[in-house]
Amino acid sequence: MSSFNWFNRQYENQPAEAEPDPQKGAAPAPKSKAPADAAAGEAAIAQDYLAWAKSAYKNIQKRQQETAESTTPETVTELATTDEAASGAIADSSAAEKTASNPSEAVAPSELSTAAAPETAPETAPETAPETAAAPLPFWAQAEAERQARLEQLKAEAAQEAAAEAEKLATESASPTDSAPEPDLPLDESFLWSAQVLASQGRRADQVDLEEITWLKRLRQGLDKTRRSLVNQLRAIVGQGPLNQDAVMEIESLLLQADVGVEATDRIIERLQDKLRQESLPPEAAIAYLKEILRDMLDNPGGKPVSPTFAPEKDTLNIWLMTGVNGAGKTTTIGKIAHIAQKSGYKTLIGAADTFRAAAVQQVKVWGDRSNVEVIANPGKNTDPAAVVFDAITAAQARGTELLLIDTAGRLQNKKNLMDELAKVRRIIDKKAPDARIESLLVLDSTLGQNGLRQAEVFSEAAQLSGVVLTKLDGTAKGGIALAVVQQLGLPIRFIGAGEGIEDLRPFSSYEFVEALLSG
Repeated sequence: MSSFNWFNRQYENQPAEAEPDPQKGAAPAPKSKAPADAAAGEAAIAQDYLAWAKSAYKNIQKRQQETAESTTPETVTELATTDEAASGAIADSSAAEKTASNPSEAVAPSELSTAAAPETAPETAPETAPETAAAPLPFWAQAEAERQARLEQLKAEAAQEAAAEAEKLATESASPTDSAPEPDLPLDESFLWSAQVLASQGRRADQVDLEEITWLKRLRQGLDKTRRSLVNQLRAIVGQGPLNQDAVMEIESLLLQADVGVEATDRIIERLQDKLRQESLPPEAAIAYLKEILRDMLDNPGGKPVSPTFAPEKDTLNIWLMTGVNGAGKTTTIGKIAHIAQKSGYKTLIGAADTFRAAAVQQVKVWGDRSNVEVIANPGKNTDPAAVVFDAITAAQARGTELLLIDTAGRLQNKKNLMDELAKVRRIIDKKAPDARIESLLVLDSTLGQNGLRQAEVFSEAAQLSGVVLTKLDGTAKGGIALAVVQQLGLPIRFIGAGEGIEDLRPFSSYEFVEALLSG
């Protein structure tokens, strides 16, 4: 199965009047919201999403079956060739061993071919040594006979096993089973939720990849603690009846506890109050409207709309400078982004400009090996990071690289000399590659909560930040820091990490994040 291109996810807006077709896998169309048909509409939508999920599940199975069938003939041929070679080797080795153990018989090739049987020698002189024929064999002759017997037994067993394995593989390739191989994920509640999230974004069932389902499940698990606390309390508040001012105050307290921040919380509460002045919100409508507010904030950081997709530009040098404090996960993030870019078909290079931390260059080289991306580094110790960046840009320009990822040393935001050095690195990039598309990303540890905001403010001045990468959402992070970053700093979230594996970082989607945060 080909690798999924995370930098080029396709979304198609389906017309409202289109009916879902399980064969084509069209996304379920929104139903009428008339009060009289509310219950029936919700049931119909649930059935549509279930049919869509089953269609996506079957498409994943079909692709896996096609991949398995395309590799089976090669495997059978290879195994058959290996079995024949092994049988021949066993026969040759047995003949050689027999000849070596009986040197008296290896007189001439003609004698080997014309010798009749072991009984020929006794027939020539049957009466010469009758006592010797009746005597027991010496120990070395007994050992040789036992060895030959074991060798013949091993040859017979090997031939039987090879024939059985070849017959089994031939049968499977000739008549494959009717049922497709099971995907790595079962058709459970997590799969259905992930499918509903993808369908709601206009995806078709035949477009869904198993990697997307796996990632959405992992993201939901990472935000599980926050979601359980936040959603349960929200439902308790809105379940009391139509949303009123007292309920809004309780929601404000919940948002502050989730690290949303004062400014972002004030904006959310202001919009909720404006809505209440216009109409009374039932419970489900209140949560749906809250999701809409959060998505709007994430898609418009600082009140300015940004593109929902974030990807390197093809056939152009893109330079992404990764910054952040010690331990935020910069080097790990670079390795994961390099892995995504490599799978998406970009010519990628890594510049190891973290020359202070012990074994930092070795660490980024390990991640380069994992993602199959070359690393440009200076073998010396305590070298100038700006010099490494200069060499990396030169190499990228000479090789036609499309994405250059630059690792920098971790530094505290209150160390002025280190922040000045980061500003120097940025000046080198601007001067050496004036035509390149430059992005400066801050890697932010989600577990820091509001403490990460001060870091972002100082780094934004030195490195001219253009985006944020949120990491470690699988730990004790509350998730609300994403809203605080976009509201107070006006920086978009570009990537989000929810694990330590190489597949545990993906481009940020506001819709998926909010659904994972607020969907029960």
